[in-house]
Amino acid sequence: MKHQDVPHTSTDLASGLPTLDAMRDAAGLVHQAVPPTPQYAWPLLCERVGTEVWVKHENHTPTGAFKVRGGLVLLDQLKHEQPDLPGVISATKGNHGQSIGFAAKRLGLKAVIVVPHGNSVEKSNAMRALGVELIEHGEDFQAALEHAGVLSQQRGLVPIPPIHDALIRGVATYSLEFLSGTPPLDTVYVPIGMGSGFCAMAAARQALNLTTKIVGVVSDHAPTYALSFEQNKPVPHPVSTKLADGLACRQVDDFALSIVTQHAERIIRVTDDEVAEAMRCYFTATHNVAEGAGAAPLAALLKEKDAMAGKRVGVVLTGGNVDADQFVKVLAGQI
Repeated sequence: MKHQDVPHTSTDLASGLPTLDAMRDAAGLVHQAVPPTPQYAWPLLCERVGTEVWVKHENHTPTGAFKVRGGLVLLDQLKHEQPDLPGVISATKGNHGQSIGFAAKRLGLKAVIVVPHGNSVEKSNAMRALGVELIEHGEDFQAALEHAGVLSQQRGLVPIPPIHDALIRGVATYSLEFLSGTPPLDTVYVPIGMGSGFCAMAAARQALNLTTKIVGVVSDHAPTYALSFEQNKPVPHPVSTKLADGLACRQVDDFALSIVTQHAERIIRVTDDEVAEAMRCYFTATHNVAEGAGAAPLAALLKEKDAMAGKRVGVVLTGGNVDADQFVKVLAGQI
């Protein structure tokens, strides 16, 4: 299940990214279910980093993560294209699956989600609570994704890929809010899992004609996008992160990599220990809960705080869906 190019005036043909009008139209749809999330410059966080830091709080959506925006836009598009849509299927480590489940429930659609064995208990429970049929398969996201492709054929369900123009258009509504709602940012740090969030930020920056630098952030234990960026070609790599499951992909999406290659200022790799410290920093400075992937941008900024001194920067807290027992260990310094 790869990025699907759907002929649509919503896409800038030169870049493949959504236009400003398309993002604004998507925002009208998204905001029916998800109000614009806040962005704050927390004093204690600014003090810790040593410069002005704005946080985009995508942990404040109804599913606790940014992905819900993309699911709403994509499933709305599919429902209009196929009024008798039989149902959808996708793979996830959690937040994408909640997005699809949330949107499917609003539209009265069946949603089947494949997760790898050992998936986050609380993310899996959240998907079930949305009415999702959950299937466990494989040891990582890629194996779950491939199995979802097989099941889509067997069960006649429409496959939802991790990267799609409608997903990017929906997710870009948070980037549009962020870049429009803060003072001009010198640099913004964005985590890269499969890449929809990074593509969305690139789309908003392009549409608003800004000079803000975009820094991609990956887990040092799931470095496929960093390696692929460095070598300008897809470089698969095994995944071993125990904390940043939202970044745990071992194979890039070709379209997303092309956008990362064109628009990333650089890519920073952060370890699980650095992510854990950023999670603690968020809690002590803002009393917000950040999951591993959501804290990764702050972890990268903390690594680069000397270079960022005197600059206004942004970080995207993409989600707060961390299991309670894991978060307790993080706060106690046991992870």
